[in-house]
Amino acid sequence: MEKFSLLDSAKHIDRKIPFDALDFDSFKPSILELIKDVRECAESIINNKHYPTWSNTVECLDNKEESLNFGWTIISHLNSVADTPQLRQTVNDLLPAISELYSWLGQNESLYKKYKEIKNSEEDKKLSKIRQRILDRQIQGFVLSGAELNEEDKKEMTKINEESSQLSQKFSENLLDCTNDFALYLPEDTKELDGIPEQEKQLFSQQAKAEEKPGYKITLHLPNYLPVMQYAADRHLRETLYHAYSTRASEFSPAGKDNAPIIDRLLELRAKEAALLGYKNYAEVSLVMKMADSPEEVIGFLRELASKAKPAAEKDMKELLDFAKDELGIEDPQAWDLTFASERLREKKYSYSDLEVKQYFTEPAVFKGLFALVEKLFNISIVEEKAPVWNPAVKYFVIKNSEGKEIASFYTDLYAREGKRGGAWMNDQRSRRLVDGSIQTPVAYLVCNFSAPVGNKPALLTLNDVETLFHEFGHGLHHMLTRQTDLAVSGISGVEWDAVELPSQFMENFVYNWDVIQSITSHVETGKKMPKELFDKIIAAKNFQAGMSNVRQIEFALFDMLLHYDYDPKRLTVRQLLDAVRKEVAVVFPPEYNRFANSFSHIFAGGYAAGYYSYKWAEVLSADAFSLFEEKGIFNSEVGKKWLDEVLAAGGSRPAKESFRAFRGRDAKVDALLKSYGLTEE
Repeated sequence: MEKFSLLDSAKHIDRKIPFDALDFDSFKPSILELIKDVRECAESIINNKHYPTWSNTVECLDNKEESLNFGWTIISHLNSVADTPQLRQTVNDLLPAISELYSWLGQNESLYKKYKEIKNSEEDKKLSKIRQRILDRQIQGFVLSGAELNEEDKKEMTKINEESSQLSQKFSENLLDCTNDFALYLPEDTKELDGIPEQEKQLFSQQAKAEEKPGYKITLHLPNYLPVMQYAADRHLRETLYHAYSTRASEFSPAGKDNAPIIDRLLELRAKEAALLGYKNYAEVSLVMKMADSPEEVIGFLRELASKAKPAAEKDMKELLDFAKDELGIEDPQAWDLTFASERLREKKYSYSDLEVKQYFTEPAVFKGLFALVEKLFNISIVEEKAPVWNPAVKYFVIKNSEGKEIASFYTDLYAREGKRGGAWMNDQRSRRLVDGSIQTPVAYLVCNFSAPVGNKPALLTLNDVETLFHEFGHGLHHMLTRQTDLAVSGISGVEWDAVELPSQFMENFVYNWDVIQSITSHVETGKKMPKELFDKIIAAKNFQAGMSNVRQIEFALFDMLLHYDYDPKRLTVRQLLDAVRKEVAVVFPPEYNRFANSFSHIFAGGYAAGYYSYKWAEVLSADAFSLFEEKGIFNSEVGKKWLDEVLAAGGSRPAKESFRAFRGRDAKVDALLKSYGLTEE
């Protein structure tokens, strides 16, 4: 088979990437070539004697950076979904060069001056409001990158950026390695799997057979871990997996895999960065480009939510502990008992189990219903097409408008496997923009970690899986249904980080609508839709332990914000800060050996440092936005069009507050969120 160079794909910004024939040996030289192109372009802008304009400066650099980002995204994506030693080495080899380039660009006074010249010129007055906003944010970006620092401080900032990117990559690698390295093998006649559903046992058996071993193989990937914690009657088995899962990438792991020193160093580097830029702490730096005005505002917001949620959480916890003791005979319930007890309690209170619900959520039915919903709301159509892929389970889809014209495309990679990072995410490969008079269509990745199909039956999704799928598809729609033609505000680009979760969390609400449930369910054996009786039980249980789930998210968000706000390693350790946050807002207190922070990828290997609060912040927006659909009708095409026009299509072209106001007619209110969780006084 003919091999394709990454450079060709990146320079042409391919709609369909030749994943099955990419030459991995071309990755490193291609990226180095693309880095050189960006640098030469920037230098030609700096040396240009003519007055800087949008086209000869911003657009010119955008074109070169887009090719580099396109190539780097392919490598980063493959590193996330199909990790290999060669790919990992390539990423680590290239990170310093990528980091050095962006430090050089961001700190370049001459380039910064060119952007300011455009901003202060007559041309700026002729630019659209969108382009004026882009210029303002890019100038702010130069400042945050250190363009106004002296030479010595710039060098220090460059070192910080380079080391930070390498540490974040190492954090991810350690976590993935520790997840992959664990395996528990059980004999065929074991009693330890009593209580675990037959389908999960078949999965464990299938995993053992793949290694030509008898019995069962259990891993720490979520499709293995969660069913054990939820259903295994064997307390010792639950504790074994809990200990392994909660101590990943810690001092309990093999040498060189402990993330604790990485966390300490990252926090030190972030504090240095803030000081160099003249801020009191990294939280202030993080919020410059977000909706929230200050760390104090965020901390106040989280503590106010906690005050509403904690009484309900304490009530939830008491009920759970009493049930575990009185009904299950667990005298001293521990962290590894809580998920198991919760599932039994829900079965008792609402007369249904996750397992029963799962039989109705067959993957083909869920996708068919999800596509039908967005097709109806946004007047689009989604069709599957053939395309080269990185794994046989991956699919490729095209979105068309009402006239049958392609407007976007996306890949789905749904199942957990070795070499694939845990969690779920949407990643943008290509953005919508105007290129030489033609519209370039956006391309996205939709990645999850569901249980793969067992035998000849379709994959079955839990209710939580379905919510996750709708959530990530919401991100995808935000990226793909944009109408912007400037790279910096197309799709999710330019959207404040604490508003980027709005379209994703908004989509989750549809999962709890009867008409939608009818369209996304088909029993794995009978093909029948979910009965109303079972749906009513799900709705009755929707806020089951809502207090506990809320304070858990608040715990993570408050820990993250305080860690980047006033954390002082001379005063206390990271674990001591987390313990203090738990004392304030939590109701679940894990064992001393739990090392949650060591796997908190969102803030140490993702973009959520001093930004994890975004989930709760955007949840207020999404609950309030969805309440308009509840008022006017779930499938109301007029409201759907308004959501598309004012939020999805707008991308980052204006502040998120303005987009929300344009859709809702007012600012967001917290009432809808509290009501959705049953936390209002009424």
